[in-house]
Amino acid sequence: MKSNKSNTELLQLIREDNMIAFYNLYERYSRRLFGFVLKYLKQETDAEEIVQEVFIKIWENRANINIYSSFESFLFTIAYNKTISLFRQRTTENKYLEYLKSIQQVDEDPVIIDEIYYTELKDKVLSLLDELTPRQKEIFLLSREQGLTHQEIAGKLNISVNTVKKHMVNTLAFLKLNIGNGNIVSVLFMYLFLQ
Repeated sequence: MKSNKSNTELLQLIREDNMIAFYNLYERYSRRLFGFVLKYLKQETDAEEIVQEVFIKIWENRANINIYSSFESFLFTIAYNKTISLFRQRTTENKYLEYLKSIQQVDEDPVIIDEIYYTELKDKVLSLLDELTPRQKEIFLLSREQGLTHQEIAGKLNISVNTVKKHMVNTLAFLKLNIGNGNIVSVLFMYLFLQ
């Protein structure tokens, strides 16, 4: 149920540990914040995570929020800063992948090496996908091969967006667990499928 209270009134209640006021504030801004972050990141999962982190930060710092300053400006500044941090993190990951490529033996053809790694990864992922339920496999392929959003997949399969998200989280966790650690194939998996 939407609240008619102003931001200042809601923030005052939040400072008094009122969870209903916090929920009302979340309902008021979460969609706009999600749209704002999604414009930069282009990944629904990342955008959702940042929105959650922003509101967790609001709750954790509720006693120190200035209720008389612009809450919207404060909220979107936090979201923007977290988005920039994620960009920096991704840049670091990309540099790491470039480093892995640079340490390959000079006398080997990097195109052939990359193709071998990619083929190995693709075979491994396809093999693991056969261990999933048909619905999990279908959702994963619609997301990663056809590039559909969670909303588009939900509409296509006539299921809820939350069901799509749940299947994707479970599928990615299963694949990550079974790809293994410590080799370039697992790094390639992280780069291709977990971004």
